[in-house]
Amino acid sequence: MGSANKTGSAARKARIEEMRRTEQVRERRNRFLVIGGSVVAVVALVAGGVFVVKSQSGDDKDTAADGKAASGHFVTGADGVKTWKGTLGRTHVSKTVTYPTEPPVGGDHNQVWMNCDGEVYTKALDNMNAVHSLEHGAVWVTYNSKASKADVDALAAKVEKTPYTLMSPDDAQADPIMLTAWGHQRTVTGASDANVDAFFEKFVQGEQTPEPGAACTGGLPQ
Repeated sequence: MGSANKTGSAARKARIEEMRRTEQVRERRNRFLVIGGSVVAVVALVAGGVFVVKSQSGDDKDTAADGKAASGHFVTGADGVKTWKGTLGRTHVSKTVTYPTEPPVGGDHNQVWMNCDGEVYTKALDNMNAVHSLEHGAVWVTYNSKASKADVDALAAKVEKTPYTLMSPDDAQADPIMLTAWGHQRTVTGASDANVDAFFEKFVQGEQTPEPGAACTGGLPQ
């Protein structure tokens, strides 16, 4: 059993690293496209034309209306993980979304994601950007003022070495330390809680991911 777990972990790590490499190639290609597009734009403007660019990832829908956050409720499994049963919107919206949970586990969100390539933020995030990171398969570690500094430091060290994760303070959440993925959430007692590793193993780019392999860089740094 131990050997099987190690094999599974190694396979997952290899898959995430491959996604990371693919993402870097995509970013380089996009930079070349931006440069090329800028040249074309200048030429078009000189010629009296109009150059319009619209680009974004995945399910691009930008609307001025308030977003539908989610409808449904949590069901807690035997492993302590709460799973959202119901609907989680995935539309890109420009106005504020009010989520039924804190931190949110999904729903309509901003078209720009928070960078989540092992990012540790020291200030609270805009939920609408963080939810987009969850859509890309990230695990979001949050903590409030009741969490110990030792636990926060240890969790930060874990996040920093784990692709497709991010961490930030959230004084609005009920428990000291919480872990969130798209449609899933749990509370842990501290950094040494075995459920931290279990949650990362299952949900970092896990089966719940709406857009597996989507970028965790190229978004907002804070």
